[in-house]
Amino acid sequence: MSAPSPDTSTPHKTPTLSLAILATATFSSSASVRVSDPLLPQVAASFGTSAGAASAIITAFTLAYGLMQIFYGGAGDRLGKIRLIAVTTLLAAVGSLACALAPSLPALTAARFMTGSVSCAIIPLAFAWIGDVIPYTRRQTVLARFISGATMGMIFGQVAGGVLGDALGWRWVFGVLSGTYLVAGLALLLRLRVDPLTRLRTGAPASAATGPLTAWRQTFGLLLDPWVRVILTAVAAEGFLFFGAFAYVGNELRHRFGIDYTVVGLAMTAYGGGGLIFSATVTRLVMLLGERGLARIGGSLLGASFVGLTLAPVLWTAVIAIGVCGLGFFMLHNTLQTHGTQMVPHARGAGVAAFATALFFGQSLGVGIAAPVIDRVGVAPVFLTAAAGLPLVGLMLAARLRRAPQGSRLSPR
Repeated sequence: MSAPSPDTSTPHKTPTLSLAILATATFSSSASVRVSDPLLPQVAASFGTSAGAASAIITAFTLAYGLMQIFYGGAGDRLGKIRLIAVTTLLAAVGSLACALAPSLPALTAARFMTGSVSCAIIPLAFAWIGDVIPYTRRQTVLARFISGATMGMIFGQVAGGVLGDALGWRWVFGVLSGTYLVAGLALLLRLRVDPLTRLRTGAPASAATGPLTAWRQTFGLLLDPWVRVILTAVAAEGFLFFGAFAYVGNELRHRFGIDYTVVGLAMTAYGGGGLIFSATVTRLVMLLGERGLARIGGSLLGASFVGLTLAPVLWTAVIAIGVCGLGFFMLHNTLQTHGTQMVPHARGAGVAAFATALFFGQSLGVGIAAPVIDRVGVAPVFLTAAAGLPLVGLMLAARLRRAPQGSRLSPR
């Protein structure tokens, strides 16, 4: 197993203001990722189709999100990660506006694909930039706190999907998202003018070849490292099992408990609440549990939460399960994400892009495979598969972390 290159992170002072502005972009991207979950039954009703058929808007977004990661990772290393985030954020504003104006389900699916193909650059490149400017010993904590912006985006997306969808219709939800992308993109362009760290480049000069084929060759080259394969396999399995089931939670709440879209959206915010609990307690959790403990317990909480969602007899028990789901996911995923920023420090953008590609390919495959099962049988087989598989992912990751490269470990626990 090859050891990672030395950590090239040099600044000792955390660039707080730049991180806060960058968090506004991750807020928008994260809201866009999760906004379709509570909107799924409303979109299905609007176009006279089933939830499984309407889930094409989720699959299209996540497929594009995964496909384009490879290109943006290497391009971010060469052109500057924050500069590329600013441009793609503005393009995502255009894509979200196209979603709001879509006249049919195929048009909405295409617009979601377009939005996913540009918004996919935002969060992975933000994490890669943090990896460039924050030393590894502080990165788990900084990443967890930074991800609060993404978590708030998830909460906003789920609330907006429910409340705005109920009050004004699903089109207005995408219109509001377009506005948040626009504000975030313009703020990042302004920040590029005043903070030299936001103009940092870590790869070859911008004149070097940056085409998709070059990017794919570079990313596939990373797979020669056994530790990279461990992390990518784990995150792909996590995406397949977790998001393949979680995408249908909102639809299940509506039909099982007969609640309106506003209540669906509010109930789904419990997931983000679990994430915020993790962000607020991450320093203590890392000290108490270590990375392996976070992986094991996170996977176990996910398993318990999906059992709870399968059996929940009343709404409040389902909301508790959703909150536990959020806490467990962030415990497991933040551990994976931290290693995703460190597995190839010499090409961090490409490494984090490969990480995100694996996550979203797993997610799109999981949602797609679950769709006919949901339509024909119901949620129980999908939820119980996640309940059985996610604890295994946590246990296997914890076991492999014992043999992680020395430069990629925070704690022996």
